[in-house]
Amino acid sequence: MAGHGPSASQVLGRVTLVTGKEEYLSARTVAAVRHAIRAHDPEAEVADSPAGDLTPAALADMSSPSLFSSTRCVVVTALEDASDEVADGLVDYAAAPVEEVALVLVHSGGAKGSGVLTRLRKLAAVTEVKSAEVKYARDFVSFVAAEFAVQGARATPEATDFLVQAVGQDLRSLSAAVHQLGNDFPDQQIGIDEVKRYFGGRAEAKSFAVADHAFGGRAAPALEELRWALDGGTAPVLVTSAFAGGARGIARYLGAPRGLREADLARELGVPPWKVKTIRDQSRGWSDDGIGAAVQAVARADADIKGAAHDAAYTLERLVLTVTGLRNPR
Repeated sequence: MAGHGPSASQVLGRVTLVTGKEEYLSARTVAAVRHAIRAHDPEAEVADSPAGDLTPAALADMSSPSLFSSTRCVVVTALEDASDEVADGLVDYAAAPVEEVALVLVHSGGAKGSGVLTRLRKLAAVTEVKSAEVKYARDFVSFVAAEFAVQGARATPEATDFLVQAVGQDLRSLSAAVHQLGNDFPDQQIGIDEVKRYFGGRAEAKSFAVADHAFGGRAAPALEELRWALDGGTAPVLVTSAFAGGARGIARYLGAPRGLREADLARELGVPPWKVKTIRDQSRGWSDDGIGAAVQAVARADADIKGAAHDAAYTLERLVLTVTGLRNPR
């Protein structure tokens, strides 16, 4: 429902139950219902209230057809805070909803208030939309891929992954970036070059470029990217974070069982499938001892930077040279 958005007929005379911890996705579902109602009836009334502030009388008033409009959209947030009386009232209403009213109930996730969710889920007029928490890198990549699909845009896996690296793990920002790219490249496949043109200057992307060059044994390009990154205001801690991620990926690859299918190997490494090739290419120059020493070097550099014991630029240059020196050319 949160993708293209529901129609008024899908939400009027029904209850939309929004559950989960991802606030941005929940807010977007609520906005989509409101939009559907307003598109159906520009004069529709919209009422909002936290469940903890509601009384049974106020609930009855909010969920009745309006005297001034034929349709109404009622949004009740923080359902977990509803009193027993209000929870009972909401369940009773959901059993026989008013045709001209779209009721949206938002539960923030967690165990509190789970009893009312169980009761609501059993009712035919209730449609649940889950806002599952997005926590892992692959989940953000999946989110971006789904956003491109909703936009009707086509993007390569490399472009999708790079966008997450460049923009970061904020769903609102990622959605806005996808919207911009989809609008500006409507009839072509969006590749990594298009994403870099728009977002390649982002700090996180620069940091990953430095690490990729270093773990690939390319000292000169790594140092050049590092100077560009620091001159552009990239925080040194982002660089050590990217190095830590690169070292982890190679260490996991070296320790992974041989003969795994590409998709299974990607799951083992915790990366999107296309990234396996990058890690495989990098790992050819690394031994277990070498990557162990690189992990220690990254940890030392990170501690130095956070402790402000050394000049950050010098510390990071030393890290680049240490990592490239540990790699065995083959």
